[in-house]
Amino acid sequence: MSSAREAAQEHHRVTTAALDPGALVNSVAGPACGAVATFVGVVRDRNAGRRVLWIDYEAYAPLAHKAFDQIAREALERWPAVRLAIHHRIGRVAIGEASVAIAAASPHRAEGFAACRYAIERVKQMAPIWKHEHFEGGEVWIEGAPADPWDEDARRHALERACT
Repeated sequence: MSSAREAAQEHHRVTTAALDPGALVNSVAGPACGAVATFVGVVRDRNAGRRVLWIDYEAYAPLAHKAFDQIAREALERWPAVRLAIHHRIGRVAIGEASVAIAAASPHRAEGFAACRYAIERVKQMAPIWKHEHFEGGEVWIEGAPADPWDEDARRHALERACT
């Protein structure tokens, strides 16, 4: 396996294991980085006025990895010094547990914050990951990843949200 592929597997992961934001930070931090911005999405106990019990996440992992790689390439186009890592959990995730974790390391904080925000916006837009929410009295599939990965309007929208 090539070192570039090994690095991609370290930085972009779909896993059934609990996410470790500290390890994610360590995977991107380096001596040239003065900042590491993180985003950790956790399962909340209420959604749409209902008490959530848990969420089951499903993914098409090979395509999710490609989406994460594309997101990283897009981020590098805009913020060339940023190192980005994206991990998403699949399977049953309990209330309070992390479902997604993103770390963006950069020489300065502004680029790290923007790249981190951009990454979560793009993950929501294009990663083939679906959530099956279980709540008191029922369950529902939550819409996910509606955007075409090459849709420039979606990409522009993510960039606008990241830079506001």
